[in-house]
Amino acid sequence: MRGFHGEEAMVLGRGTRLLAGGLGVACVVLVGPSAPDGGLFGGSAPVKAVRDIVPNRVMTWNICNPCDTSDVDRAAEIARYAPQVIGVQEACVRDVERIRDYLEDLHGLVYHVAYGPVLRNWNRCGGVPWKPGGFGQAILSAAPMTDPVRKLYPEGGSEERGYLAVTTAVDGRPVRVFTTHLAQRRQEAVREGQVEVLAEAVARYDRAVVIGDLNAVPDAPELAPLWALATDADPGCRPPATGDCEVTTDWQLKFDYVFLRGAAPLEQGVHRTPVSDHDLVRADVDTAGTAAGDTRPEG
Repeated sequence: MRGFHGEEAMVLGRGTRLLAGGLGVACVVLVGPSAPDGGLFGGSAPVKAVRDIVPNRVMTWNICNPCDTSDVDRAAEIARYAPQVIGVQEACVRDVERIRDYLEDLHGLVYHVAYGPVLRNWNRCGGVPWKPGGFGQAILSAAPMTDPVRKLYPEGGSEERGYLAVTTAVDGRPVRVFTTHLAQRRQEAVREGQVEVLAEAVARYDRAVVIGDLNAVPDAPELAPLWALATDADPGCRPPATGDCEVTTDWQLKFDYVFLRGAAPLEQGVHRTPVSDHDLVRADVDTAGTAAGDTRPEG
């Protein structure tokens, strides 16, 4: 098991991590404009431009990497539902930059962005061998984001994993938003430790949304700490499962969640997409009636 110190650290992968004192390499979560992509748009034709973002809609999507999918197609899938906040997993920084540009240029949807890469990977994300692209999570929000925290889980399993957290507005109120990607299937013990770290951070907030690919079905024992704090937006997915739980992956399993703490689901849906092995999961939420205070900072 690896040690980890510090809230906001750029993790350079198992082979390139600094070893002095077990300290992570400090860096800043990037929040700001992305570089324009330029060039011709490829892939399928975009959907009709959407100008109004839905202010109480949150969404999660594992965009699939590596997959033979264009970022213009990924942007079109997001634009269909115009969420206030979307957390993406298996995301390269360069892909998120392009997705964000396409959302604005082709669909009139303007987002702030926070990047939360957990490793550098040349094969997945391009770049050059000595400066590979960042890979991990990202959050796109129509409202500005504050207090970003990137956390590496002490145990990653077969690949480094972590979470990205920011404070932003959902339904007109401040909400702490977490996006995460837990260890792969058949790594239950590793996910158990990851959920403990995540749940400890979520518990500090009265109003929070936890979105991501958890690589576990709702009844999986390792998810119990999250169920003790929050409720999935899909009422059919709350354990014990009733059989009405919508699957979110190509292999007919529910792995993708919108957990709500201090907020109530108004409507939710799983939206099939041909451009990833995970579907988009959307929840329209009511955040009224709960303060967004936190008891102590993450760390």
